[in-house]
Amino acid sequence: MADKQDHDLRQFQWAALGVVLLTIAIRLPSLLHPQPIDSESMYSVVANEIVDGGRPYLDAVERKPPLLFWTYAAVFELAGKYNWKVLHVVALVWTLATMAGLYLIGTRLFDRNTGLIAALFYSVFQPCGRAQNIALDGELLMNLPIVWAWVIGFRRSSSRIRPELLLSGALLGAGFLVKQPAAIAAVPLGIYLLLPSYRASRRLLPSASVTHAAMLTTGFFGTLALVASVLHGQGILREAIYWTITDHTIPYVFWKKGILVTLAYVVGFLPLLMGAATAIRDKHAIWAGKNAERTALLGLLVASAVGAAAGARFYEHYYIQLVPPLALLAAPYYAQLWAGRIQSHHWLLRPVVTYAWLALTAVAVSTWDWLELSGRREPLETGRYLLEHSAPNDRIFVWGQTSKIYLDARRHPACRYIATFPLTGFVFGGLPPGIDTRNRILPGAWATLERDFAKHPPAYIVDNQAEPGNRYPVRDFPILAKLIAERYQPVARTAEGVVYRTNVHP
Repeated sequence: MADKQDHDLRQFQWAALGVVLLTIAIRLPSLLHPQPIDSESMYSVVANEIVDGGRPYLDAVERKPPLLFWTYAAVFELAGKYNWKVLHVVALVWTLATMAGLYLIGTRLFDRNTGLIAALFYSVFQPCGRAQNIALDGELLMNLPIVWAWVIGFRRSSSRIRPELLLSGALLGAGFLVKQPAAIAAVPLGIYLLLPSYRASRRLLPSASVTHAAMLTTGFFGTLALVASVLHGQGILREAIYWTITDHTIPYVFWKKGILVTLAYVVGFLPLLMGAATAIRDKHAIWAGKNAERTALLGLLVASAVGAAAGARFYEHYYIQLVPPLALLAAPYYAQLWAGRIQSHHWLLRPVVTYAWLALTAVAVSTWDWLELSGRREPLETGRYLLEHSAPNDRIFVWGQTSKIYLDARRHPACRYIATFPLTGFVFGGLPPGIDTRNRILPGAWATLERDFAKHPPAYIVDNQAEPGNRYPVRDFPILAKLIAERYQPVARTAEGVVYRTNVHP
């Protein structure tokens, strides 16, 4: 018996090592990529301002919560600014830590094989989509505190108080402070603590259940209050609330994109969806005695779907938040199936087919990321020009949404609007047909730009909208057009637009 247990343990350890190595292999395209990936550019511009003593929302505007920028700033403080490979290593470690949380949930609910399968599913399916899915993006970041909050929430305890739920609520609050949709993950966990089946499984009185929910709520709002006090001390609380909450109206729902992307993910996630479907119809076999947890995970799946669709833009990386609940719902079924304890009558769920599906998904995801990132290994032409021709203390201004130019040029922005959507009313998600975005221009934004320019006159202005047919040509914005005509002269045309240099010298 002892020999068999040792053999099983060694097998499990090799399997766990294989999952870790697979995770690294799938993410090699990002680990070896020498540039920021998609949204990492904008977050890094804000983080660099923080590292150099600036403040988010006042010195560099982006619409994410502050903890995301502080995380980036912490990485750059430790590893140095523009250290993209370290940033991508952090993304890998973050992913492995999330997988560890899924493993713990699966192990506590079922067994270690179920936990390992849940971690495997996250490793394989989380990167599905574009290369941005393996970047250190908000969805990837928020999954870690969400998963570990649920690790704590599912802990077997019959205590009437459960003080650890304060930490669980704090983690959910931290998730919200990284990316706004994370807040919705607190709802099904709070409901779970109030379920009669939760109380029955732990022999609790209704008053204890209410106390548990109150502890979770206190941890959540206590974290928000603590961060709000920090933001108030920095003088940016009002701006943080505006950019992270108020400035998120939905001017257009991208229905066609939503349908197409969702269908693509239904195909890509089919093994997860079919495995999770068994949890929906199964109450007495695999999930016997765990009805409260099953209900809670189904609630998390619904909440995550709402979070993914809430912005109405249906970016591929929004679907990352669906993977943890799907992995946890599907894992116990596949653990039974692959161990031979149950049989599937559908050919798609036969073990050999599911093994092949996982292998093909891993290969396809990694290959797609290699191809997508291979053409983006060099700095932008405009950034290289400005790095060579401007002085280190020169400020620059980029008219458009290409904030990566600031990073490639190694120069500070002359205006807080590092992407010019507040000045144009640009709609994230695409270019909706027939919509005039000028009525979405932030009131007072152009006066703010003039004040910022007076404080930090740009030595160079990059017109990213110079090509015929672009949505926001400079000529449509008189303040900027007049400034360029009077004080600047064109000095270069690059792949990204026209570079203007000031002709006004101190």
